[in-house]
Amino acid sequence: MNTERYNRQILLPELGEEGQTKIRNARVLLVGVGGLGSPIALYLTGAGVGCLGLVDDDVVSISNLHRQVLYNEQEVGQSKAICASRRLQMLNSEVKIETYPFRLTEENAREIIGQYDVVVDGCDNFKTRFLLNDTCQALGIPYVYGGICGWEGQVSIFCHPSSHTTYRTLFPDEAATLSMPHPGKQVIGMTPGIIGSTEATEVIKLIANVGEPLIDKIWAIDLRTLQTHLINL
Repeated sequence: MNTERYNRQILLPELGEEGQTKIRNARVLLVGVGGLGSPIALYLTGAGVGCLGLVDDDVVSISNLHRQVLYNEQEVGQSKAICASRRLQMLNSEVKIETYPFRLTEENAREIIGQYDVVVDGCDNFKTRFLLNDTCQALGIPYVYGGICGWEGQVSIFCHPSSHTTYRTLFPDEAATLSMPHPGKQVIGMTPGIIGSTEATEVIKLIANVGEPLIDKIWAIDLRTLQTHLINL
């Protein structure tokens, strides 16, 4: 491990070399490498997570670029997972990047998720989140959740071994949730930037056992006013 690379975070008394070693040994699965996934992937790779898995079946489109900062104009039409892997390896060659350029399904979720220590949510649909939640709960793997809409976003941690909350605590009726109208695609690019960065922070806190992770809590922010709320679940 190149300690000079991580010197600034090793200097943090809450982390130190012991915390950096925990980060280096961790395996994190990121599901969705879009608006949320871009800052999550960049900051976890920069922090030196030992292995980062990327799940995404989508391709880069021009409408992605105002918020999905992993990509550039020359990559339009190409696989997000593969483009992201290439970009992240250029950022930090010490991190092992594993790519899954296909959709997470009931058939493959347990096999893929079971290889990781933490799962982090970069997706944009209820169905995948229910699948993440139920698989993580069954396997006892923490699930770092993030959701956005327009100028607003929220972050929480579900399925932690010490927790009593899951994604179904927020949305107990799966059928009713899946039948809700789509909230729309409108979003300012900074919303996923802030929420994704917060999710990445929660991943590091879990890995390194630092601070007070958002277990049994949800943090929400409205960027129009910068009002934030921390709610016990």
